[in-house]
Amino acid sequence: MLADRINGWLRRLPVWMLYALAPVPAIWLLWLGLTGGLGVEPIEALEHELGELALQLLIAGLCITPLRRFAGVNLLRFRRAVGLIAFLYVVLHLLVWLVLDVQDLGRIWADILKRPYITVGMGAFLLMLPLALTSNNRAVRALGRRWQRLHRLTYGVVLLAALHFVMARKGFQVEPLLYAGAILALLALRLVPRRRNAARGGGPARATARG
Repeated sequence: MLADRINGWLRRLPVWMLYALAPVPAIWLLWLGLTGGLGVEPIEALEHELGELALQLLIAGLCITPLRRFAGVNLLRFRRAVGLIAFLYVVLHLLVWLVLDVQDLGRIWADILKRPYITVGMGAFLLMLPLALTSNNRAVRALGRRWQRLHRLTYGVVLLAALHFVMARKGFQVEPLLYAGAILALLALRLVPRRRNAARGGGPARATARG
């Protein structure tokens, strides 16, 4: 089966490679910003690009469970790395806004309170904090079953992140709606009964991990 071949290849791929490659897009974007490759508003463009990369990584994390359930492709061993890299890009997105864009503590709080899309974005970031802090083996052992319940906050994070993206874009734009639609579709797949998938072919329906 194709899924078995893919899984065999994935087992030979070390997880550390994801962490090693994680900074590359950020470094490239910074280089473009310094050399004029991000247009006339490089700070705004850098902030946007980092945020969009973070959203794409969050969506990639959501894809892991459906891929296993419905296609038999097992990416579970990479899920933690994808989540932590997504958090890294959220932090970078936030730092560009704080350090390069706003540069004023008083204005930061004013923007958070007065601009709904920033309020929503900060809500997503705050939900991500306990997820990032507990994404280690020690926390998994200490929390036990509570760890899985805690990490269901991921669903709230991606929904708030999608809403933040939609609200941040001025006027009607298709791209943010496509991201939001993809997230809603991936979340809806989690509502499909497992027995229905089992009737179609078995193996992937036995997956129990959440993504």
